[in-house]
Order: sequence, then structure tokens, then C-alpha cells
Amino acid sequence: MARPGSGRRVRGAALGATALAMVVAAGCGTSAPSPGGDETATAGGKLEVVATIDAWGGIAAALGGDKVHETGIITNPDTDPHDYEPTPADARAVAGAKVVIANGIGYDAWADRLLAASPGKDRVELNIGKQLNVPADGNPHQWYSPAAVAAVADLVTANYKRADPADAAYFDQRHDRFVSGDLARYQALIAEIRQKYAGTPVGASESIVEPLAQALGLNLVTPEAFLKAISEGTDPSPADKAAIDAQITAKALKVYIFNSQNSTPDVQAQVDAAKRAGIEVTTVTETPAPAGATFQDWQTGQLQALADALHRATGA
Repeated sequence: MARPGSGRRVRGAALGATALAMVVAAGCGTSAPSPGGDETATAGGKLEVVATIDAWGGIAAALGGDKVHETGIITNPDTDPHDYEPTPADARAVAGAKVVIANGIGYDAWADRLLAASPGKDRVELNIGKQLNVPADGNPHQWYSPAAVAAVADLVTANYKRADPADAAYFDQRHDRFVSGDLARYQALIAEIRQKYAGTPVGASESIVEPLAQALGLNLVTPEAFLKAISEGTDPSPADKAAIDAQITAKALKVYIFNSQNSTPDVQAQVDAAKRAGIEVTTVTETPAPAGATFQDWQTGQLQALADALHRATGA
């Protein structure tokens, strides 16, 4: 996502701890579950669900169907999740939610403040990083891991059933439809790319690509330190930049995978150099594109573009 130097940073209205607590307290008076009851917080009879980022929010909405009203906190692709400051509307949404889905792994640490400021006895809280046992310094972009996506679908469904036991059968049906139907093309493309192109050397602009490259069996040759630096908004080392320049000059990679939402000068220089060298360039994004796209349509489009680039680069 946008980092220092990229010229693309949008911030919400900052809330101090006292102001945040006041907003949450006000919100609890109208929309939060009753402290001693087992009612669900609802909008029009639906289970109120809040997701900190729209990558997981889209999955949450698909799994919930007509029984869920999903609210995403970060939905603007220009917003940096790391530096986001929650707004009063965010605090009210969390205060009134029955299920809250956070990414964790340092990606949306501000969510912990929202939850702490509005303790909900009956609220179900899902921290994906913790549930998947990803280390605190691990890769936060787990929606680019097909195994993580499958695991999160299971976790979200289990939490919906916990929050709303009466509709458990409905949530099981939605889960099966999502995994077997909605994700069918996504899963087929993953298997196809792995079968045809496993071991193919590729480069990338940042660490968002690592979980996907691993799942596809691609050989990601870009120095890991460079990927992490660009992702976290720090300056990559001259040695890493020189190594990538050498790889591009020697055509040691077949495809360069570029996060188009985080184009620093160093990254843009690599993209330009790769194109001049005749290396295929394809893009991914950190958030669903176009805005409002379903998770499966977003990811399937990117996987198809990557498969096409690999085909042009290798002839396979």
C-alpha cells in the first residue's frame, strides 16, 4: 500500500484515546448488544459484521449472504492501512458489531484500540494473523495465500455460527457455495499455473507477492530484504537494488509482478527497465480492483493476467 515517498496517502480523522472512548460510549447506547442478553447486533435483522480491510470484508459478505450486514473500515484503495486513524464512524460501527474481523500481523494495529475502547461481552473477534499462527513479523498479506483464504473462510463461518447459532445451517450452505462455486475458477487457475510454470523465475516489487508466488511454485528471485523494505516504506539497500538491476539486465527473470498501488521511484525504475529488456510485466493490487469487485473476480483477473504473462514469456 502507499508508503512514504509514493505520494499516495489518505488518512482518516484522528481520534485520541479519550475522544475514541466517548464516541464508542455514545454508539453503545443505540446499537451495541445488550450486556446480559444473547441477541445479535443487527441492521434490519441481519448480523452486524465489521471487517478492517475490504480483502477480508468481501469474503465475509459472501459467506454471510442475506443474514449479514458487512461494514468495511478501509475501502478506499488510496488509504494506507498501517497509518490509518479510525474515525468516529469506525468507532460506532465496532461498538455495534457482533463480529469483528481484523487482519493483525501489524497491518491494522489501530483495530486493537477500537476493540479495547468498546469491550463487548457477546462480540466475536477474529484476528486472522493470530488464528493462522503467523509470526508478528510475518507477511501480513495473507489474502494472497490460497491456503490462508481457505482457512479464513472456515474461521469466518465458524464465528458466524457462534454469533448466530439459529442460522448455522444457512452459513454452512454459504460456505460450501463460496468454496466450491465462487472460488472454483480461482482454484483452477492456481492449479494450472503451478502445473505449467512451477520453478519459473519471477521478480516482484514488494512482499505482497510472496505468499502467492510460494503457492504457485514460482521462483521469486528478488531479494527478500528489498520486498520487505518497499512494503514497509523504508529505503532498500544499494546492494539489493544493484542485484535486481543485474537480474533484469541478464534477463534472469521471466515476469516482473508489480503492485500498482505502491509505485515508488525505485519500483518504477525497475518496471521501466524490465519493459525495455523485453521482460513481461503484470500487476497486482493490495485492495480489490476495481473498487467494489468481489474477492474472486479480483483475484481471478490477476491470476489470469499472470498466467498470460507467463505464457508469453515461456511459450508454455
